Formats: sequence, C-alpha cells, structure tokens
Amino acid sequence: MTDDKTRATVEADETVVVSNEALLKAEAYIEADEGATNRLLGWAGTISTGIAVVMSLFHLYAAYAIVPTQELRYVHVAFTLVLSFLLFPLATRFRNRVRWWDIVPGIVAVGTIAYALWGGDDFTDRATMPDHLDVLVGITFIVLLLEATRRTTGLIMPVVSLFFIAYAMLGPHLPAPWTHRGYDLPRLVGHLFITLEGIFGVAVDVSATLIILFTIYGSLLAQSGAGKFFIDFSLAMMGGKPNAAGRTVVLSSFLLGGPSGSGVATTVMIGTVAYPMLAKAGFEKNAAGGLLAAGGLGAILSPPVLGAAAFLIAEFLKISYLDVIWMATIPTCLYYLSLLLMVEIDAKRFGSHDVHFKPEMSIWQMTKRYGFHFISLIAVVIFMVIGYSPSLSVFYATAVTFALSFLRKETALVPRKLVRALGDGSIGALNAATTCACAGIVVGVVTLTGLGLKFSSIVIAYAGGSLLLTAIYTALIVWVIGLAVPVTASYIICAVIAAPALIKLGVPDYAAHMFIFYYAVLSEVSPPTALSPFAAAAITGGSPYKTTLQSWKYTLPAFLVPFVFVLDPQGVGLLLAIPKGGSWVDILEITFKTTLGLVALAAVAQNWALRQTTPLERGLLLLSGLLLVFPSLIEAILESITGRDISYTFVPGLLIGLGVLMWQYKTAPRPIPA
Repeated sequence: MTDDKTRATVEADETVVVSNEALLKAEAYIEADEGATNRLLGWAGTISTGIAVVMSLFHLYAAYAIVPTQELRYVHVAFTLVLSFLLFPLATRFRNRVRWWDIVPGIVAVGTIAYALWGGDDFTDRATMPDHLDVLVGITFIVLLLEATRRTTGLIMPVVSLFFIAYAMLGPHLPAPWTHRGYDLPRLVGHLFITLEGIFGVAVDVSATLIILFTIYGSLLAQSGAGKFFIDFSLAMMGGKPNAAGRTVVLSSFLLGGPSGSGVATTVMIGTVAYPMLAKAGFEKNAAGGLLAAGGLGAILSPPVLGAAAFLIAEFLKISYLDVIWMATIPTCLYYLSLLLMVEIDAKRFGSHDVHFKPEMSIWQMTKRYGFHFISLIAVVIFMVIGYSPSLSVFYATAVTFALSFLRKETALVPRKLVRALGDGSIGALNAATTCACAGIVVGVVTLTGLGLKFSSIVIAYAGGSLLLTAIYTALIVWVIGLAVPVTASYIICAVIAAPALIKLGVPDYAAHMFIFYYAVLSEVSPPTALSPFAAAAITGGSPYKTTLQSWKYTLPAFLVPFVFVLDPQGVGLLLAIPKGGSWVDILEITFKTTLGLVALAAVAQNWALRQTTPLERGLLLLSGLLLVFPSLIEAILESITGRDISYTFVPGLLIGLGVLMWQYKTAPRPIPA
C-alpha cells in the first residue's frame, strides 16, 4: 500500500509536457476550422499583409464614418475574395507559395465587384431583368465565391449552396410539397448578385459591420498579451488544490472565449497550458480532452462576442446586439455552472492530487500590473450600455485596447505589433466572411422560393402540431446540418428554414433563434466534424472519438436548457425576458428551477453525486433533472398514459432530487475512529 502511494506521488510530480508533434496535430484542427493558410514570405507576404492591414483600416474607418451600405458590402467581399485566394491554397500541396491561379481569380473577383459598383443605380434597377453581360459577370462572381469558400471552409458549404441553386431552378419538376414555379438563370443571378437580398444580404452586412471589427479587436487583445494574462490569472487564482486544474480550464475558457470567439482555437490555447496540470491532478486522457473541448465550446457562448452567429441573431431580429448579450447571460452562467459541477465531481471520481504550481508573481501583483486587460475585455459592453451602436462600441473598445497597451512596455502595441494585429484581424475574419457570403446564396433562394414557410409547414405537419415534437425535430435538423457546415452557416440556414416552424406555434422569435443558435453550437462537439474534441485529443494523446463522447457528457446537461426557452411558459425568463403576464419573479423562479435541474443532470452524467450512484439513484436523478429542466417531455408521456391534462409544478422534481441526496448522505460510509 505504501509503495502504491509513493508511486502515485512520484507520478503526480512528474513533468507532463505537450509535445511539438501534439501541437502540430492540434494546429491541423485549427486549420480545418479556420482554413489552412499560406505562410508567405518575401514580396508575397508583404503584399498579402499590406492588403489585410488596409482591409482592417478600411473597416475601422467605416465603423466611425459613414460608408453607404452597398459600397461597404461590395468592398468587404472584394477584400475577402482577394485575400482568400492569396492566403488559402488551391490544394495543400501548393501551400506557402502564390501561383498564377491564386492571383488571376483575385483580380477577376475585384473586376466583378468593380463592374457592380460602376453600374450604380442602373445596375441595381436591372435586378429582375439583367442583361447578358450582367448574367455573365454574376455567374463568374458566384463561381469565384464558391471556390473561395471551398478554400477557406471546405467543400461542404459550396455543395450545399449548389443544391439550393438547383432547387431554385428545378422547382416545377420537384415532387409535392417541394414544388414551386422555378426560376431561370438570369432571374436567379439577378436576385443573388444584384439585389441586397442574396449574397450581399444580411449575413454579409453583419460580416462587414461587426464580425471583422470584433476579430480586429480580438487580435489587438492577443498582441497586447491579454490571452497569456487570462490564463496566468486563472492559474494563480485557482491555486494548487486537487480541483484547481479543472477550475482553471473553466475560468480561463470563459475569459479567453470573449475575445477569441473560436471554440477550436480556445481549446488548443488552453490545452497547451492546462493539460499538464490536468494530467498531474490525475485526470484520464479522454476526460481531460473532453473538458478542454467543453471549455473551448464556451468561447462561442460567452459574451461579449459569442461567435459570429450571435451578430446575425441581432440582424435577423432587428434588435440591438446588446440585447443578444443580455439574452445569453443566464444560459452562459448555467453552462459554466454545469461545467464547474462536472469538474468538482471529477476531482472526487479520479481522486485528484494537489497540483504544485508556482506563479511568477502573486495574483495581486499580476492584477496590479496587467489588470487593465479586464477593462479592454468589458469595454465593448460598457460602450453599448452607454448608448453607442455595436460597431461604434467595438471601434472605441479597440481604441481603448490600443491606448491601454502602452501602460506596460512589454504589452505596448508598437508599430510592428500593431501591423501584425491589424493583419491578423482581417485574416481571422476570412472564414466567417466567405461563409456569410456563400450562405447568402441559401438565404436568397429561400426568400425567392418561399422555402422557409413551406418547410415550416412540413415540419409542423410531421409533428402533428405538437410544439414538443417540432422542437425536437428542429433540434435534430440544426444538429445534422451543423455536422456538415460551420456554426455560422448552420445558424443562417436553419434561421431561415427552421425558425418559422417554432414561431408559427407561438414561440417568441428571439427564443426560437436562440434555440437554433445553441444547437448550431452543439455541432462543435459532435462527430464527424467535432474539431474541438479532436484538437483536444491531439494534445492529450487520447482517442478522438472517446474524447468526443466525453465532451458530449460535459455539455449534455447544459444543452437541454434551450428546450426551456421554447417549451416552458416561463422559459423566456432565462433570456432575461419577462413572460407574458408575468413579472421579474418568473425570471428568478425559472433560473432557480433550471439550476437545480442541471445539478441533478450533472450527477447523472458523471454517475456521481455525494458518492457513486447506483442504477436506481441515477434513474431517479435523471427523472428529477428532467422534471426541473425539461418538464414538457414528462408531461407528454404522463398525459399519453393517463389521458388527462397534467398541470406541472417543479416540486416533484425537487423532492425526488433531495430524496436521493439525503439517502446518499445517510448511507455514506463513515470514517472509522482511530
């Protein structure tokens, strides 16, 4: 027994290092998420960086000054296409060099945009009846856009767009209920290329006015050392207790998620620092990877950035982005609470060891020296609360970040750092920008053919008018689409084809869109495109698919929460909205019920409450959690069995959960007195 304890102590004290090979594998998953960029040197590197810097400066100017909508969107897409062709190779074997087939498409793309801008009002007036040259230029532009999207995000999104184009043209030949009048190529090209309802529609507007500004803002934060500070701060704050390693992942993922907005990048950034701690603490490889991926997923859920799709919610609903931040506040807190509960349980399950960590400076010294990064982080929200528009708020927040960086010599954004930050800002937006532009094809076809209303009628018919079944079908649709395309594209597609079904059944539009947003995010941890867990597995050396299952386990309780938005009459209270005929008390009540439900579901997922649960205890905790978080499912089952209307209260769920905890406490083995 003594030898075992000695061995455990030695193993806990061994230095765990993430190898260069593991880091390269992890970076490959970042490239799969954000695209495999060329690493250009010499004149090619200078030119591409120069274009990226000019693109950032143009959008910062547009945020402060007034640039007409059409010109802003067209110029944004022109910059995007040029950089996409220069920085993303035709195929991986052509990486790190610029060839003629990268330069020519970029020049042609600029030519098509120049043609559209030069045409002015006469060009836009020909949208319904474009002439032969308009159609030729439009087809060329669409082909270039599809190729740029393929380079930056992969083949799936262009193929999906081509399917929608085929749907628009083959309408009369499709079986009912999918049939429609059909549109010829000139009419379709005019709608997609000339109007602001297709490629240059809402999604591109959000990309040009918000997404790129936030990536520039995030780049300035990164170059000023904010990322390193947030991780060091988390490590120092959590100390060296057995559960400190897991808590560090949770806290640092929240702090990094705001400026990052990328699940995979956050997973890798935290994993390289936190995994050695998790390993020393006693976390199993797959469980450690699952926790890292779940923490990285929080990057897309956490204010003030929430990922690119959140900006689209504001634009689709015609509400302030600040409203979206408020709506995400309670769900984000519940997500991290659920994750924290899982970490606390894991510390007991794995018998975690103390982690010996000596920070370079105390938490007070660190905060005193670099605490200004917190001001940079919350500056966006402060400016929006004051009353500035989202784009102007992020502009001023970027200026604040730049100014505050000079408080310390090592964080100062000197010209070289500033150029890199501005270049990285535009390059970081390319993935989302091409996705938004390509998704404009989908949105344009849906609005032209009326597919959204048609699809919602089909879903409701299949669900028999049941809100519960419609919500489940919608979640499955979003999840399946999210397996193939990025979160942003998944949200856009489902917002126009699936949200109308929920809204038709009485769900508030903002609740329907938040429901779709959360299930689009869930695709980040779902195979076969579970890039965050795969990147985490590369770092930990675990099995990619076992790590994915672990990340599902960590995120599962929190991802039942969106059903509360749409199924519980009080559910909109989680979005900080007062239910119809209710008051602020409803917000407190639904938050309290959901929190208790997540505690029960976390215990189910971990098979552990006060101690390891028996099958009966686990079943009762599952029932308790569902009664608290997902009551409509239980109501539907009971009503179908009894044939009576069940009036739900949360009391049965609360009593069952408390009963299990009391039983575990009563039957827990007591330490034997010496």
